[in-house]
Order: sequence, then C-alpha cells, then structure tokens
Amino acid sequence: MSGYDLDAGDAPPVPLPEAAPSRLARWRDSDLLASFLRSKTAMAALVATVLMVGLAFAAPLIAPQNPYDPAQLDLINSNLPPIWQADGQAPYYLGTDDQGRDVLSAVLYGLRLSLIVGGLGVLTSGVIGIALGLIAGYAGGVLDTLIMRIADVQLTFPAILIALVVDGVAKATFGSALDVGPLIGLIVVSIGLSFWVQYARTVRSSVMVEKGKDYVQAARLIGLSSPVILVRHVLPNVTGPVFVIATINLALAIITEATLSFLGTGLPETMPSLGTLIRTGNRFLFSGEWWIVAFPGLALAGLVIAINLLGDWLRDALNPKLQ
Repeated sequence: MSGYDLDAGDAPPVPLPEAAPSRLARWRDSDLLASFLRSKTAMAALVATVLMVGLAFAAPLIAPQNPYDPAQLDLINSNLPPIWQADGQAPYYLGTDDQGRDVLSAVLYGLRLSLIVGGLGVLTSGVIGIALGLIAGYAGGVLDTLIMRIADVQLTFPAILIALVVDGVAKATFGSALDVGPLIGLIVVSIGLSFWVQYARTVRSSVMVEKGKDYVQAARLIGLSSPVILVRHVLPNVTGPVFVIATINLALAIITEATLSFLGTGLPETMPSLGTLIRTGNRFLFSGEWWIVAFPGLALAGLVIAINLLGDWLRDALNPKLQ
C-alpha cells in the first residue's frame, strides 16, 4: 500500500531535487583524474615536480648554508668532496665549490631562483600571447594580419636568440651594471617576449571558432562591449590548450634562463641560479671537482624532464584525438 490515496485526492509527494555535485566530486569522477591515475609516468612526474618545488621553496629552512651571504662562506672549506668520499665532511653533504659554498645549499637556492624566473617568464609570455590572440581572433581584418605576421617572423628565430637580443639591447640601453631586481625583471621580459607566439596562435584559432557561437551572439545582442565578451565569456572557453602550452613552456623557460646564465648574460654569481652554478662548475670539471657541476646539472635535468612529462600527459589527456 502506498502512503497516499489518489481517490481521496491525495497528491503524490514531490521528490526533492538532488543536490548538485560539488567541485571535488566532479573532479573525482572526471575523465582527467581517471587518465592521471592510469598513467604511472604522470604520477611519478608529479611527485618529482612537487618534491623539487617543495625543496626549493623550503631552502631557507633546510639548507645548511645561505649561499647568497658572503659572511657564511669560508675558503678553508673550499673544494670539499661529497660526504661519501674520503675527505668529505658534514654538513657539506654534496661538497663545496672554490669559494667554500655548500653545493646542496646552492642547488636548493638556485632551483628556487630558476623556478621563480621561469614561472614569471611563462606568466609574462602567457599574458602577452593570450591578449594578442584574443584581439587578433575577435577583431580580424588588418589587426589580425599584422599580429600574425609579427608572430610568423618571430617563429623564424630560435627563442634563445630572441632572449639574447632583448637582453643585449636592454643592457646596452640601461647599462650592464644592473641591480639584481632589475636584472631578474629583464630576464623575465626576455623570456616573455620569446614564447608569446604559441599562446597567441592557439588562442586566436580558438577565438575564431568561439566568436560565431550562440552565446557570443547573445552577449552582443544584449549590448555587452567587446572587452567584456572576450574576458567574461570567450576567455574561459579557450584556456584548455593554454594550460598545456604553459606547462611545457615552463620547462623551456627554465632552460632559457639557465642558458642565458651559462653564457654570462643572465644572473650574477652572487645570486646563482642553476645555469650560473653550471657555468661556475664547468671551469672545474676537468680538475677533479666534478660535483660542482654535476649536481646542479642533475637538478636542472630532473626538473625539466618531470615538467615535460607532465605537459605531455596533460596534452594527451585534453586532446581526445590522441587517446
């Protein structure tokens, strides 16, 4: 027997609407998470990336020494080998360089600086590329042609060459004796101007598809301005490929910063990044102090490989044609 009588005029109870799934529940049930859990390579790359980023930003807490502070350096402890060799001693577990600087501390601090410069460079290139891609794809016409021709010309040059030109012109204009802050800003801008093209071309293609859809036409009919339509409605629908590009470009930006520093046009030795440490250690490679260059090189290679593997997985997971 049911709990209500239709003949007596009782109405059946109205079922309560189900609560919308939370964002965490949607992520837990998403195909992206399932793809991630199936990929042991992606999980290992994420663990390695998180571990290195965590160690880098915890450097002031765990590093035996502040390599940026000359008062903590002692020439008596210079060129000590790693702890497992005969002359190694604590707390210099990975040895020291010619200035008595602890290699482990230098790697941790250099890793942090390389991540900061690379991340800011990716952010700069993303802002420039996304803005130009939105404008080119939405406006079309002469503006689109002009932006894309500039992008085509830049694609004919290697990114590191663009960064070297920007860095050289800026130093020739403002002088080579820049403080550390402006010098970091200069390298960030150099990296940003080297990698904006990929963002611009990808976003432009997506915008050209999106601007003909009904939701954009409806936004125009109710009188929304073009900047509001682009930022509020079009931009959220074209950011999927941008995350893939940003992940891969983070590794490229870190390599670009390391290359600039290795060539002597990047950060100074008083604020060493991984590239600066490799350049310094390269002078001692054939004199027996292999650890000065080996550990910064391994840290750079491990970070770049882990980020690239994450980028490759994200590209495959977001593109159904590659599955």
